[in-house]
Amino acid sequence: MVAELARRYRKVFPVYIRQGLIWEAAELRHLRRYLKAIHAEPLTVLDLPVADLYRRHWSTTGRQTPGAKTPDNAVYLPGRNLMLLAKTAVFCALHQIPAIAIGTLAGNPFPDATPEFFRDFGRLAGVRVLAPFRRLTKTQVIRRGRRLPLQWSFSCLHPQRGRHCGRCNKCAERQQAFAAAAVPDQTRYAG
Repeated sequence: MVAELARRYRKVFPVYIRQGLIWEAAELRHLRRYLKAIHAEPLTVLDLPVADLYRRHWSTTGRQTPGAKTPDNAVYLPGRNLMLLAKTAVFCALHQIPAIAIGTLAGNPFPDATPEFFRDFGRLAGVRVLAPFRRLTKTQVIRRGRRLPLQWSFSCLHPQRGRHCGRCNKCAERQQAFAAAAVPDQTRYAG
């Protein structure tokens, strides 16, 4: 998404919201490599811990991570997009940045991933919320980005030694999308 937005806008400021979730260390390493490879602006990392909210949830403990065959609603983190957008909206207000982009894909069944939610949030927060991929499947996004360093993209719920686990819901979705896109999957899976 950053690479595509950078072709359309004069400046794109990548922001990562660190919440204390089990995949974040690996995700941040991958993101930094990806941003370096595409010559993006420096990454801003903002902290918004959620351990007090999610407590013993799989996303903070790593126990009972949704497996490859679990439905998408099993990976729902209540309020996640709301929290990501809220923190980023404050950052945008302080730096006179008029818009936020979020990487929601088609088929995302969660209440804080709808066009209405993004529109209403933007109106209340005084910032435009862009969801440029909301009508695209993961397969379509991979096809569009086939010339990008997709090996540094990240989508795993339970990384092992910094690599995609190869067994969780998101890894299965990733593997299926690469296969359907007919794009070689250069991801190094742990399992």
